[in-house]
Amino acid sequence: MKISHECAPCFLRQAGEALDLACDDSETKIKIFNEIFKFLSNNFSTQTNSNKTGSIIHNIIKQRTGCNDPYKQKKILGNKIALKYLPKVEKIISHNNNLETYVKIAIIGNILDFGAFTIDEDVENIIEQSLKKELKINHIKEFSDSLKKHDKVLYLVDNTGEIVFDRLLLSKLKEYDIDITIAVKSNPILNDACLEDALEVNLDKYGEIVDIGSSTVGFVDSEISDEFREIFNNHDFIISKGMGNYEGLTEINNSHKEIYYLLCVKCQAIAKDLNTNYKDMLLLKNQK
Repeated sequence: MKISHECAPCFLRQAGEALDLACDDSETKIKIFNEIFKFLSNNFSTQTNSNKTGSIIHNIIKQRTGCNDPYKQKKILGNKIALKYLPKVEKIISHNNNLETYVKIAIIGNILDFGAFTIDEDVENIIEQSLKKELKINHIKEFSDSLKKHDKVLYLVDNTGEIVFDRLLLSKLKEYDIDITIAVKSNPILNDACLEDALEVNLDKYGEIVDIGSSTVGFVDSEISDEFREIFNNHDFIISKGMGNYEGLTEINNSHKEIYYLLCVKCQAIAKDLNTNYKDMLLLKNQK
């Protein structure tokens, strides 16, 4: 997906958040922000890839501050909070354990910013209310058909915390006797899940975990490794979590693949692109 004008405040908001996590010195932050301003002034256009632009900004912050993982503590807390609520979620879905409920749970994981909660905060009501919402775009029948037709699937995860709820959907997918490959980031970027985060919540129980060969915001085709490109090319059935992966995968020609996007619409640029509303939940199959 290309940059829109709505991306500008988002780039700066995320940069400010990352800087606050990575550095305490105000002068250093001002210098880094000046560098980011200069970069954006030369690269902010409708022809620019949004994910790659965001990735460059966060790599500037990591390089200039010397902090390789500004979100490390948030990621640890995110998994911890999500694991706390896992038994409650399992109890909720035990009363309605069809495929769509598991898809909704995975999308609700995408809604919740677990790193922003405290360990004592009750998010059970948010989960229950979200489960009552209809999916704005709901390709559940096609999704079910794909699970029955294919013998393997590539699952692109998104954030820590969220990956705990992905476990539930992954466990449901195993009922279809399908081989699962789970793709994570190679190195820290934002609160995206890396190998150690995935192993911490036992995602390896549900499939082989591979890394994409890069640490980018979302999926950036030009940055993935040759090894992961081979894995990607060898999968005709893909499950993509979150907006960043949607933005990246829709930039390339995947007309021969069946890709399902599971996400919550959390920005106006995505809402416009999908003709949906802010906070809508989607299970969207790519158009061939």
